[in-house]
Amino acid sequence: MSQIKPMELVESMHGKICEHSDMYFFRRNGKVFSGKICYPYKGDPSADQLAARAKFRTAQTAAKTALADSAQRAVYETAFKRQKKYTTLYGYVFAQEYAKIGN
Repeated sequence: MSQIKPMELVESMHGKICEHSDMYFFRRNGKVFSGKICYPYKGDPSADQLAARAKFRTAQTAAKTALADSAQRAVYETAFKRQKKYTTLYGYVFAQEYAKIGN
């Protein structure tokens, strides 16, 4: 994975260059990175893949809901400050909600 240091001409980059491109860019913790999709899956999603997507979607919705509620947000902010693994509050909340869902 490469790291991009933005210059004045290219201030921000994210996503794919075009629909057919296998290169993508993303920003994490204030740094812009690039990646390449080497072996994309071209078949229909399996039952396990659909289940994983549904679990991810459920955790995402739960994390957004938890952060919107001021009481839950305060509890998560306190716990977030005591840990070192996650760099963002949303990432921490998402991981906690994802773990609650189970298999």
